[in-house]
Amino acid sequence: MGNYLNPGSDAFEMVRNSEIFIDKSALIQVTNRYIRTMQRYICVSRPRRFGKTMAADMLAAYYDGASNTSMLFDDLSISRLPSYRKHLNQYDVIKINMQEFLSASSTVEEMLQLLSDYLLFDLSSCYENIRVRNRNSLIEVMKDIYAATKRPFIILIDEWDCLFREYQHDQESQRKYLDFLRSWLKDQTYVALAYMTGILPIKKYGTHSALNMFTEYSMTNPSDMAEYFGFTEEEVFSLCEQYHMSFEETGSWYDGYRFLLPGRTGQKVVSMYNPRSVVEAMMRHTYGSYWTRTETYEALKSYIQMDMDGLKEAVIEMLGGTTVPVNTGSFCNDMSTFAIKDDVLTLLVHLGYLTYDSTYGTVSIPNKEVSLEYVTAIRTMDWKEVARSIEASRQLLSALWNQDAETVAAGIDQAHNEISILQYNDENSLS
Repeated sequence: MGNYLNPGSDAFEMVRNSEIFIDKSALIQVTNRYIRTMQRYICVSRPRRFGKTMAADMLAAYYDGASNTSMLFDDLSISRLPSYRKHLNQYDVIKINMQEFLSASSTVEEMLQLLSDYLLFDLSSCYENIRVRNRNSLIEVMKDIYAATKRPFIILIDEWDCLFREYQHDQESQRKYLDFLRSWLKDQTYVALAYMTGILPIKKYGTHSALNMFTEYSMTNPSDMAEYFGFTEEEVFSLCEQYHMSFEETGSWYDGYRFLLPGRTGQKVVSMYNPRSVVEAMMRHTYGSYWTRTETYEALKSYIQMDMDGLKEAVIEMLGGTTVPVNTGSFCNDMSTFAIKDDVLTLLVHLGYLTYDSTYGTVSIPNKEVSLEYVTAIRTMDWKEVARSIEASRQLLSALWNQDAETVAAGIDQAHNEISILQYNDENSLS
């Protein structure tokens, strides 16, 4: 019907037409549970390429009241769940990607005005016969439309936190943006569901708690959203059989993100695989660093070389295959406020460069793909002793596979005797 109001199902149709499609439609049962309730505000934060946009496209296609999209869902798992028919195509959907408006603007004021103007255009085109009090006010127009139609809105915002990533130090712009979202969404009866996605959680941007009505589902506390962003072991096993790929090798490359999933009989550990990388590996029949190629290693490098007491040692320990204790409570949920090393490590969890074990309160490097990104970053830094150890390790492993006994013996002797930042009497040295 419009670009932003009831945008249709084209995006989700392309997802369904893809050669590899994993059914994550049971997510809809979770969102249906919170429609028209006090818990109708949901924010899902995941690293890039973990299926956030695909999920938003799916929700838009399902709720869109201007279309009949049952043919896209009747064969999916949601169709067998109780709330399926009740909410299918029953709402006006507003779907926006905030990055689109930020990229087209030079200031936050310009971005918010552009957003309002575009939404007002779609709303006025669809509801031209409804009298409104102030055609220039997005909030008043939506109030009047809801009063006349009694059909509330599903509001889907992708990349909601892009402004905080690009305006990292501009607290005034951040405040204006938060105030806009609060006024538009908070306690408005025209909102049936507000669903936002981004990389960062939202509750600690300074002292401004404008969006405290949202329930967060993050990388450190995904709750019942855990299995819908990423591929499960069962899903990856099925793909490996279909594409004749090694399940064990796929796991070593792309597994490692583990979450606690709540259930009626207690919590269970869910192992999640990086979806972007698994799809690429299956389609190409080759293992490689696919997810990390979507962003330069410089992003990781900028964080791990920060002058934080104990940060370097923590990274070295994790490269050795061990876990590091972390307190995530002090993290301010932005990309510029770091008081201690735990803040940096927590950010790396949200970016996907580390995985968090909530049972033990530890972090570690999740898999081979991500580990290689650390190695690449370190090779361009001034951690010369670490780079030398990594190169010696590579040579030792090569000699081992080539059954070169003399080189293997010399390598182990070097690890035993050399004085370096690594201590021989812990597990990291030989790692």
